Amino acid sequence: MTSADLRPTPVPPNRSEPSALLGRDSAAAYRGLIADVAGRLAERFAAVERPWTGAAPADLGPAVAAVDLDRPLESFEDAFDEVGELYLNDAVWFHHPRYLAHLNCPVALPAVAAETVLAAVNTSVDTWDQSAGGTFIEQHLIEWTAARIGLGADADGVFTSGGTQSNLHALLLAREEAVEGVLLKHRVETGTPLRGVEVLPRLRIFASPHSHFSVVKAARLLGLGEDAVVTVPSDDWFRMNPAALDAAIESCREQGLVAAAVVATAGTTDFGSIDPLGPIAEVAAAHGVWLHVDAAYGCGLLVSPENRGLLNGIEAANSVTVDYHKSFFQPVSSSALLVRDRASLRHVTHHADYLNPAEAATPNQVDKSLQTTRRFDALKLWMTLRTLGPEAVGAMFDRVCDLADRTWDWIASDPRFEVAAPPSQLSTVLFRLAGADDDTHRRAREALAASGEGMVAATRVEGRIALKLTLLNPETGLSDIVPVLEALARHGKSVQEAA
Repeated sequence: MTSADLRPTPVPPNRSEPSALLGRDSAAAYRGLIADVAGRLAERFAAVERPWTGAAPADLGPAVAAVDLDRPLESFEDAFDEVGELYLNDAVWFHHPRYLAHLNCPVALPAVAAETVLAAVNTSVDTWDQSAGGTFIEQHLIEWTAARIGLGADADGVFTSGGTQSNLHALLLAREEAVEGVLLKHRVETGTPLRGVEVLPRLRIFASPHSHFSVVKAARLLGLGEDAVVTVPSDDWFRMNPAALDAAIESCREQGLVAAAVVATAGTTDFGSIDPLGPIAEVAAAHGVWLHVDAAYGCGLLVSPENRGLLNGIEAANSVTVDYHKSFFQPVSSSALLVRDRASLRHVTHHADYLNPAEAATPNQVDKSLQTTRRFDALKLWMTLRTLGPEAVGAMFDRVCDLADRTWDWIASDPRFEVAAPPSQLSTVLFRLAGADDDTHRRAREALAASGEGMVAATRVEGRIALKLTLLNPETGLSDIVPVLEALARHGKSVQEAA
């Protein structure tokens, strides 16, 4: 018996039954399926009357747990109906004008259409022989974004899953650059080798108390520990203090520690504040420290016709995080990490003979990514820019920033409320119900969501709960926001009267 005798006999496809896979023989079925789903979703979008039903975990958990995944339903239509019951009926609709909670945006129609393309073709942009033109489309968008930032001719980057991954990626590069610098200096000064692992406990990352939580998370993942993140005081507008940064770096160096990175934030999650990027860049440059700018929220200013100047100084960064799925109105996921010097991306390069051999002459995006298999998310931004243009996207972001200013003024003028922070530089508004305690704020917010009248977020400012509006819908107006505020005041009053 030969090895050939052990091979299974190929079973020809049953041409009488439609294929379950997308391909030549199922193209017609695909067309009908997508048209049917699009029609059903369009009906739902048109009929949405409130941002959320207020469903509780106890309402949905048992129904999902009861599904027997080993027993398929009779048809796709049945499966879609089930998804309607388990998901769509209680989905949170970010396009609704009274959804005012988190950093979630309604999505641009060209990007939604692009999602259909990229899901169907299923391109993975890790190597050239899997993505071809997709490789160049992504790279061109990286070059375009880097040019908008002003990073220079040697800039490069890669699309990522979101700001958390982009920040981790940036701080990994900063860590490796810092370690290389210490090792080189030690060898020059002593003539003896030093292991990189011996340097890690000395590395420090500098960030404001309002930087994204992913900075601390990255420090843990990179083997540095949470204590490696040095908190730099901020001013009354929740922006990092450059003089305090300078003093903090000096203090660490006096202790024999190594300043590995400064993280400046262009759009804090809670306050929409932008650190003074120019002065911070000067401090980082004076100390020879890697400067990372987390512009996940504020990146929409890159295409703003009115407010681009708020990002002045970002051009001096060594790396920048941008989240197109926030202020460029893209579907999740659509984010990128940009670097000033493409050579720094060598720290994440690993060559595998079966995938991206060192001798490969074609461009392989996996050489600069933390991911291997990776969706062609760049297509969504490409279609948006080619259909709407960057100025239109920027104008939409300007609109929500202007709305935040008008909303802040309205709240400040109403005695039922009190503002909890100065006006945002972006599109966030923080406020409280006048005279209300933390429990009243929690219960009023929950009652608002359960009623379907609107959705707002919450955080803490100086130890006290504050309610938060995050405005990312350019079709929302003050006429949509005021009823939500009125409802909050009403629910707050009911809570207090019942106490």
